[in-house]
Amino acid sequence: MKSLFAVLAATLFAATTHAAEPADPARFASCLSELKGGAAGRGVSGPSYERLTASLAPDLKVLDFLDYQPEFRTPIWDYLSGLVDEERVADGKALHKQWAEVLAAASARYKVDPATVVAVWGVESNFGRNFGQRPLLTSLSTLSCYGRRQAYFRGEFYDALKIVDSGDVKAEQLVGSWAGAFGHTQFMPSTFLRLAVDFDGDGRRDLVGSIPDALASTANFLHKAGWREGETWGYEVQLPAGFDASLAGRRNKQAVASWSARGVKRIDGSPLPASEAPAGVLLPAGPRGPAFLVFRNFDAIYGYNAAESYALAIAHLSDRLKGGQPFVTPWPTDDLGLSRAERRELQTLLIARGHAIGTVDGMLGDASRAAIRVEQQRLGHTVDGRAGQKLLTALRKS
Repeated sequence: MKSLFAVLAATLFAATTHAAEPADPARFASCLSELKGGAAGRGVSGPSYERLTASLAPDLKVLDFLDYQPEFRTPIWDYLSGLVDEERVADGKALHKQWAEVLAAASARYKVDPATVVAVWGVESNFGRNFGQRPLLTSLSTLSCYGRRQAYFRGEFYDALKIVDSGDVKAEQLVGSWAGAFGHTQFMPSTFLRLAVDFDGDGRRDLVGSIPDALASTANFLHKAGWREGETWGYEVQLPAGFDASLAGRRNKQAVASWSARGVKRIDGSPLPASEAPAGVLLPAGPRGPAFLVFRNFDAIYGYNAAESYALAIAHLSDRLKGGQPFVTPWPTDDLGLSRAERRELQTLLIARGHAIGTVDGMLGDASRAAIRVEQQRLGHTVDGRAGQKLLTALRKS
């Protein structure tokens, strides 16, 4: 599954890459014909396959996204600044309250913390405001016939067809990310078939039109990923001077008592609990940045989208929804990232300086980044198209 931030960042990346070569209609038609047998093997009837694929045409732009993973390319302070800001915390608290009854019922059934479910919802689709706009059958059929990883995407294509054929979600509603994730909490089609649940009792598993189905399905995912009821995902810690960073890593787990013996403390300086629970030390920005002791529940979140920065965003947002505070240790940079409100302010300032960047929406696309480079050149800053606090401060003054 891909988060909304990942989808948007990949979209911006694709805007700057070379244009995809024109598709050969005959090649695509031949590929679709070849795929018919595989779909039948997944339970999609011949007439349904013909009906659902008759009007498909390839979208080769999706090929540009295959090798772009913003969770690994974006500085962690930029990544989190756009995902866990005060705006999203406030929205999440309001929706947590609005859907409290559903969340409580899902938590009782699947034994997963409601705040974590809401955090997934916020990061994946901005609480249902941004599902993605690409028709899944178009994207997945294209990825099944062109580029690398065709075997993987063919499986997802067959499963997407099965979802539509079963009546759970209509074809026109099945829109989402370039890779095929869809709905409020962005399930891939194969994940949907394995783990989606009908929680509102209407006879359909609908992650697009039913918030109860989406929230409960997410709780079910985390439950099956190994979530442990009543346990924390982790917390920020204080490292001793000279800490051996080679010991760090989500998978390099030791007993909490062992970390305590090495001088690791809670962020307020108090000792770690005397526990034999296995935990790893996570250093997302290296030993000079915030450090975290992470447990099994962090791994469950990681299973949703295999990137530690993504899992940290979900974990941190869940804490903020429960009244937690921002991290204590500062990120090792002198130019922090921007919240979505600050990105909108930056766009407004760019427009005021005569740059035609389109709508002020907090999405820093190709036009915004081109304008940023012009202003960085003018100000004598590093010209990289990145939006940070230094640029925003300078434009405020000018």
